[in-house]
Amino acid sequence: MRATKHVALLVETSRTYGRDLLKGIHRYLAEHEHWSLFLELRALDSQVPRWLSSWQGDGIIARTGSATMAEAIAATRLPGVELRASKIAHGLPFVGCDNRDIGRLVADHFIDNGFTNFAVFDLDTEQYFEERRDNFRAHLAARGHTCSEHHAPNRGERPANWERHQADVARWVASLPKPVGIFACTDQLAFWLLDACRRAGVAVPEEVAVVGAENDETLCTMARPQLSSVAFDGERVGYEAAALLDQLMAGEPKPAGPILVPPAGLVVRQSSDIMAIDDPYVASAVRYIREHACHGINVADVVKHAGLSRTLLERRMRQAIGRTPGEEIIRLRFNRVKQLLTETELSLAAIANRCGFEHPQYMAEAFKKHFGITPGTYRSGGQKS
Repeated sequence: MRATKHVALLVETSRTYGRDLLKGIHRYLAEHEHWSLFLELRALDSQVPRWLSSWQGDGIIARTGSATMAEAIAATRLPGVELRASKIAHGLPFVGCDNRDIGRLVADHFIDNGFTNFAVFDLDTEQYFEERRDNFRAHLAARGHTCSEHHAPNRGERPANWERHQADVARWVASLPKPVGIFACTDQLAFWLLDACRRAGVAVPEEVAVVGAENDETLCTMARPQLSSVAFDGERVGYEAAALLDQLMAGEPKPAGPILVPPAGLVVRQSSDIMAIDDPYVASAVRYIREHACHGINVADVVKHAGLSRTLLERRMRQAIGRTPGEEIIRLRFNRVKQLLTETELSLAAIANRCGFEHPQYMAEAFKKHFGITPGTYRSGGQKS
C-alpha cells in the first residue's frame, strides 16, 4: 500500500458552507498525515471529472448534486463520505448538520421575542429542506402554535420568471396576519423573501421578522436589512467527515447511521432583531426610528410622529421592547457604526456623518463609554460587544 492516500474532494466552493467544510478537512489533515488531494473550484451542479471512472484513488468526500454524480461515485467502489443529505442515493455514509436543531432554534427565537403568528417559506426538492420545515412546525406545535406555509414557486431556487416569482411571494406576505415570524428554509429563499416584503410595503422586522438557514455570508450581508440565519458548524462537519474517511480507508466498517453535527447557533441580524409589537403606536414609532435613526432625528421627532405624549410613548415603548425612544435611537446608530467599522474603510468623520452624529469626537467617546473600547480597537478586531 502507498504511504500517502489519494483523495478526491468533490465539494462546492460557491457558498460559505462548502468552504467551511474544506476548512474542517484542512484542520483534520493538519493534525494527521496529509493526503494527496484533488480539489477544484466547483458549484454544486459541476460536472463529474472525466478521469473519475478510471481513477485508482483511495477515497472520496463529496457533496453530490446530481444523479449522474452519484452514479459516477458509486461506480468507483471506493470508500467515501457524503456531505449532502439528499434524495439521491449512492450508499455512502452521511455526515452533516442536524436539521432537528435548526427548526428548534428558529421557533424558540421567534417565540422568545413575543411572536404568536408564524409561517414557513420552503422547498420540497430536498430531504433536508423538508426536515427543517417539519421540525420548525413540530416545535411550534409542541408549544401550542400553528404555522402557515408557502412553497417556493416552481419548487426550486432558480425561478423561471423572477418578477412573477416575487409577485407571488409578495402576495403571500401581504396576506399573513402581522406581526409574523417567517422561517425561510434557505438563505436564498430568505433573501428573496426580504425583497418581496419591500415590494409588498411590509416593514421588516416590525411586521415581518425573517430568519434563514446556512448563514451564507454573501446572502446574509447583501440582504437589506441584513439577514438573521442559523449558522451550520461546517468546520466540524468537514473534520468529522475526514476522520470517518480515514477510518473507512483503513478498512473499518461504515457507521450504522448518519453522523449529525448540531448547528453552531442562530446569528441574529436586523431581519429579526425585534420583539413582536402589537401596540400600533409603538410599532409606528419603532418603524420610524429604524428608518430615520441615522438621519439625525431626536426623541421629539419620534413623539411627533407617534402622536402620543413623550411620557406615554416612553412608557409604552419600555413595556413593548424594553427601551425608550432615545435608547432605541442610540442602539440603532451604534449598530450601524459597528457595521461600517467592520465592512468599510470609511473615516470616523464619514461614519459619524452617516450615522447621525454631528461630531466624530462625540461619537468616538460615546462608543467607548457604551462598549468599553474605542472605534479603532473595534475595527482592528478587538473584543466586540
